[in-house]
Amino acid sequence: MLQHGKRPTIASRHGMVAAAHPLAAAAGARVLGNGGNAFDAAAATAATLNVVEPYMSGLAGQGMATCYIASERRVRSLNFLGLIPRKFPLDRLSNREQVLRGPIAVGAPGNLAGWCEMVGAYGTKKLPELFAPAIAIARDGFGLIEFNVEEIGGVTHELRNQAKLYPEWSRTYLEGIEGGKPMQGAVLRQADLARTLEALAAEGPSLLYGGALGQKLIDRIVELGGTLTLEDLMDMKAQWIDPVAATYRGRTIHVPPPPCEAFQYLLTLRILEGFDLAKMQRNGTDHIDTVLRAIRIAAGVRIATGVPSQQKLAELLSDGHVESLRARVRDGRPVTGPTEQWTAPATDGHTTSFSIADRHGNMVCVTQSLGSVFGSGVVVPGTGVCLNNFLYWADVNPASPNRVKQGDPMPVCVAPSIVTEDDKPVLALGTPGSYGILQTQVQAMVQYVDYGLPLQQAIEAPRARLTDGRAVLLESRVDAQVRDELRNRGHDLSSGPDWTMKVGGMQAVALRDGTFTGGCDPRRDGYCVPA
Repeated sequence: MLQHGKRPTIASRHGMVAAAHPLAAAAGARVLGNGGNAFDAAAATAATLNVVEPYMSGLAGQGMATCYIASERRVRSLNFLGLIPRKFPLDRLSNREQVLRGPIAVGAPGNLAGWCEMVGAYGTKKLPELFAPAIAIARDGFGLIEFNVEEIGGVTHELRNQAKLYPEWSRTYLEGIEGGKPMQGAVLRQADLARTLEALAAEGPSLLYGGALGQKLIDRIVELGGTLTLEDLMDMKAQWIDPVAATYRGRTIHVPPPPCEAFQYLLTLRILEGFDLAKMQRNGTDHIDTVLRAIRIAAGVRIATGVPSQQKLAELLSDGHVESLRARVRDGRPVTGPTEQWTAPATDGHTTSFSIADRHGNMVCVTQSLGSVFGSGVVVPGTGVCLNNFLYWADVNPASPNRVKQGDPMPVCVAPSIVTEDDKPVLALGTPGSYGILQTQVQAMVQYVDYGLPLQQAIEAPRARLTDGRAVLLESRVDAQVRDELRNRGHDLSSGPDWTMKVGGMQAVALRDGTFTGGCDPRRDGYCVPA
């Protein structure tokens, strides 16, 4: 039945881009329309996101991708996360709040390496063409829309108190706005970033990794008292890796392997496969209670395990272990435990995810981030480049069994996923949301697979975000009686607004019978553009 007041389903026979901003989705779709493939479109989309959502996306962030490569008939993941820097001052750190902002928080930029590796390995276009939309928008400016205004305005007061960071940040993002105040329709121009992207398009990623741009970045970090080195930049290599996979209702879900923490997403789905959710009332007490319990149990396993070996991961996903976790879901006793890290929970991260599919059969899902809003708050003078604060997500607690070491891979809670049926790609799905990523993708999959909702409606369905203990924030579109019954079952439930970005900002593309459909999240500025 037609539902009025909802976003329509976007469909195409030629390809689809779902991204967190309409201009970025349009840039990717234009590349597809001009003969490029999904890997080309990913670079164009990502570069444009750097311009239009500079608070959560950019070439100096880090991330991962999962891709179906049609020419090879296989799924591969791409890791463009940095290592813990050689001189990261662990001996001076006891809690993560010490590395929330500023130069110590900066990890080696990986996003640019990831974009360029996708294009170099499987793309058909050159960087000048792929970066052209981003360069034009940065130079000419773009009109701020709702989420732009909320994010830039919301962080201004905090960064104003950062005396060493604020002058360059405000010069870049406030003086670049007509009138100097973020408001809807005001135009943001980023001339420095346009010049940086032009130079990268002409010279390639070596400009950052060992070249003049990289030296500017390191000089700025050293000036502010940071410890990242040029050698750390040179260590940054985007690497293709084999994903880890699990089945759910006849589908296979592929995500990056550890140190990526996406195995929690797979483990939760494995637990839920033992329950006939489709027979439970959708968004009813049994449905939501079962899903919340499975999520919290899987989170506890992930935290207790740390970074599992391949053998240990196989044990965690094995039938015997999963059945023991299902028994815990069934027993009805309240589940209490952490959902974030062994240490105290993190603040929400600011991440972006986009999904792309092309007419050649390729499918790409990228989840990348600056960490927090505007990352570390460090902007490299004259470049328009804002640096990440990924090391805030490193466990630095001396008492933690998961404490990081210099040179270690960076564990990270992203889960860009490709779903296959009969070895053919049918869905690319990803979301931002810090540790909520591993929770909210489960909830959308249940709506899409178990309840058969169209992709857009599955993304729009009410979602929850669990935090440590028994705490749950649930969007208030769920019936009040159901919320009361969930509290009676032991969930420390608070009702959020009808819609909240605390449950992510999901983008997805599905393929069935030769037709692509896109799904984008109204909780942020998500948009789908067909090729």
